Amino acid sequence: MAAKQTQGYSALGIAIHWLMAVVLLGLFAVGLWMVDLNYYSAWYQTAPYWHKSVGVLLMLLLALRIVLKLTGRMPAPNTGGSPKLVHFVHALLYLLPLLLGLSGYLISTADGRALEVFGLFQLPATLTLEGQEDISGEIHSYLAWGLIGIAALHALAALKHHLLDKDDTLNRMLKPNKEISR
Repeated sequence: MAAKQTQGYSALGIAIHWLMAVVLLGLFAVGLWMVDLNYYSAWYQTAPYWHKSVGVLLMLLLALRIVLKLTGRMPAPNTGGSPKLVHFVHALLYLLPLLLGLSGYLISTADGRALEVFGLFQLPATLTLEGQEDISGEIHSYLAWGLIGIAALHALAALKHHLLDKDDTLNRMLKPNKEISR
């Protein structure tokens, strides 16, 4: 039996939401910039190292967010007029970053080397297939663009709820629910 859903977000839930949003946008921008770096660029090895490390930490944050969601510590979304669409978009906002992390991991470990995370720990390579880096790279790119598109629609929907519908959808993600903020 699932835990009872709360009515608003805790300060932790709000912090995770906005931190993930900022980091995902940053990783997207850095990813676009990185693909044009050449071997002689001073950032050729540094930028991917930071991109991968931050990406792994983001996956840990996503895992925490999923745990909070599954334990009922995060409210169900306001569904407004189209509950199926709202639930589908929210599912994509969890699934796409997860798949992005997995595809990034497969790119990074395609040569059989572990993925090092800020020198703190390593994720071992578990799969090395022919063409893995190229195929995973293509998938990673499509997923990144898809996530940015879905996130833009998500942001526009929040603004529509706030400005046109005048409901509390956006306020729930800006003001912590005092009853659950600990």
